[in-house]
Amino acid sequence: MSLRITQITPALGAIVDGIDLSQTLSGDQLAFLNDALVKHQILFFKNQPITPQKQLDFAANFGELHVHPIYPVLPDLPEIMLIDTHENFLPDNDTWHIDVTFSETPPLGAILAAKKLPSLGGDTLWSSAAAAYDALSEPFKHFLDGLTAQHSVAKSFPASRWATNKQDKEKYENAITKYPLVTHPVVRTHPISRRKALFINDGFTTHINELSLVESNIVLDFLYKHIARPEFTLRWRWEVNDIAFWDNRITQHYAVADYLPERRIMHRATIIGDKPY
Repeated sequence: MSLRITQITPALGAIVDGIDLSQTLSGDQLAFLNDALVKHQILFFKNQPITPQKQLDFAANFGELHVHPIYPVLPDLPEIMLIDTHENFLPDNDTWHIDVTFSETPPLGAILAAKKLPSLGGDTLWSSAAAAYDALSEPFKHFLDGLTAQHSVAKSFPASRWATNKQDKEKYENAITKYPLVTHPVVRTHPISRRKALFINDGFTTHINELSLVESNIVLDFLYKHIARPEFTLRWRWEVNDIAFWDNRITQHYAVADYLPERRIMHRATIIGDKPY
């Protein structure tokens, strides 16, 4: 079967048909997906019942994989994050965020596979941070260009939740030591498309370095609300064995936490990226 692309919204998103992600992909197929990812920012693949190992193999085509320092992972495959949320492990991704911006080299992208879903709810929203930047006025773009912001692992992963026993506390303290505060540009440039995108997020950004705390809070609050405007977003209603592959350099996402007390299980492979500029 030949690969086919169906665009979802003007801002971002496309469905890819005609591919089996459990198989070894050809150079042409990988080039097609790379180009499609840059163009559409997030790709969806339906009816892909792949194993965690196959998911890892697929993700490894695009770069080295990240092992999350705090979040649960599969015991035999630490490169696969286990996002298993329910009454006793509450969702914590219900905020607009970019993954792992507490790293010097935040992810290029992530590949998320739906394994168990609630009977209703549990959708995920994505926003194009590039479309959000494009929609700003020219004077405001000029103001933001050149600003930098600090990102903290502890903001999204507070010790009150993630360091409640001796074993978790040691793991948490190691993560805090490994990932000290890091500075990224408020507006980053995509290394391939050269599009500019907002690179602050409510999950990890603490403040804009060049502004006072009051000024920083006002600007960040505006940008967080701006990024969430419907014009820049899409909402995906998951089905089991759906896979999403998004460009983490230029998008943000929000996992809707509306399904408790039911359970939702997702597997995520995260591809290490480059230093933002």
